[in-house]
Amino acid sequence: MRTPDLFPAAPTLPGGPEAPFAAQVTHLSGWLGAESAEALRLRLAADVPWTVHRIRMFGRWVDSPRLSCWMGAPGVRYRYSGSTFDPEPWHPAIQALLPRLQTACGAAFNSVLLNRYRQGGDYMGWHSDDEPELGPAPLIASLSLGAERRFVLRMKADHSVKREWRLAHGDLLVMRGDCQRVAQHALPKMEAVQDERINLTFRWINPR
Repeated sequence: MRTPDLFPAAPTLPGGPEAPFAAQVTHLSGWLGAESAEALRLRLAADVPWTVHRIRMFGRWVDSPRLSCWMGAPGVRYRYSGSTFDPEPWHPAIQALLPRLQTACGAAFNSVLLNRYRQGGDYMGWHSDDEPELGPAPLIASLSLGAERRFVLRMKADHSVKREWRLAHGDLLVMRGDCQRVAQHALPKMEAVQDERINLTFRWINPR
């Protein structure tokens, strides 16, 4: 495993000015070994009750451009894009992975949003995970399974200040601190990609 890639506190990025990044983003390449990652991908693809979530965009309801499933502890409800979701029970394979993930991140998680990108035309637009129930400085741990895809982060105050990662099979990316307050992230379309990707974003939902 290569040395973790830390998003520095005040980077100078090509094409953009120096920016006061208060948060860190950590990329762990191959955090989950290839054999384990593939076994998990196949189980989740077969077992999870995937649905097309309806979300509100620009004042109208549309189908989300990917398949999704909200999963976690009983009663951990999540509201985003104008919809409220009740969790599916933990999948046994995810529950078995949870202690290792929590140790690696130094944080507890009581829920996970699973997104299934069927091919390169499925995507996630610019957004922040800044819902009130996540708290002011949430830690979001994102595990990638399957096809390698681009992941892009940009500053809300200056969209020219951005950084890109290539997230591959078994990679773990962790966002923490002020990241959701000061930045947005996206998973752009990659039309040439034919294989699917499953992404698991773990988080802690505060009771309301």
